[in-house]
Amino acid sequence: MPVTIAAIAANLGVAARRFDIDVLPTCDSTNAVLLARAEAGAPSGTVVIAEEQTAGRGRRGRTWFASPGDSLTFSLLWRFAPGTAPAGLSLAVGVAVARALSRVGAGGTALKWPNDILRDDRKLGGILVELVPGAPHAAVIGIGINLRLPVAMPEDVRAASAAILAAGDTIDANSLYAALLGELLATLEAFAAGGFAAIRPEWLAHHAFQDARVSLTSDFGPPRAGICRGVDSDGALLLEVDGRVERILSGEVSLRPA
Repeated sequence: MPVTIAAIAANLGVAARRFDIDVLPTCDSTNAVLLARAEAGAPSGTVVIAEEQTAGRGRRGRTWFASPGDSLTFSLLWRFAPGTAPAGLSLAVGVAVARALSRVGAGGTALKWPNDILRDDRKLGGILVELVPGAPHAAVIGIGINLRLPVAMPEDVRAASAAILAAGDTIDANSLYAALLGELLATLEAFAAGGFAAIRPEWLAHHAFQDARVSLTSDFGPPRAGICRGVDSDGALLLEVDGRVERILSGEVSLRPA
């Protein structure tokens, strides 16, 4: 079934009133498209869905591989009240994605700090949150989820990637988009009211590396080994090193070999 605004709205029910959805056959990056629309005054709840992205972006400038029918790729603009701190927003979005996937029978996911969705220890999806220039209380939330692994995906990326569907399986993408938007609505309203602290217990319940020995790689120094103790109420990673717990604000976590 093709992805259509009408089908997504029908699955959303009354919540459809909270969104202004646009479905594009192709674009370079849904985040780039929506950031431009946000700067031009697009309202909160604007959604851009792309059936194909030609220059999808991931965190730290990585490429997101997305070909028609193989991925869900979309971005959502959300305008919070002025003064709302965005700390922990990408983690809160991860909780919404995990809830939505469970709703449509694609559960069994885990979350990796700060923005990855995992299945069987491999990457199923990713989140990229970008603040709108000149409006720090407005965020463009980009989400990409593998339905299938694209044929053109490089072998090294394929080995570290997961997909919702096995060979021959199908899913109604409209119902999945609706589940994602519905859970994002609930989660973002909770975030606006209580920050990440209100959502933190659920994130920890999905945390892939809780109390595991990990290696932290960063752009600002050599890799560091420690024990992952979860995240604090602002979404910072808690890394125990030599008996002391440190707050980590940026980096990439990977399990350290035993």
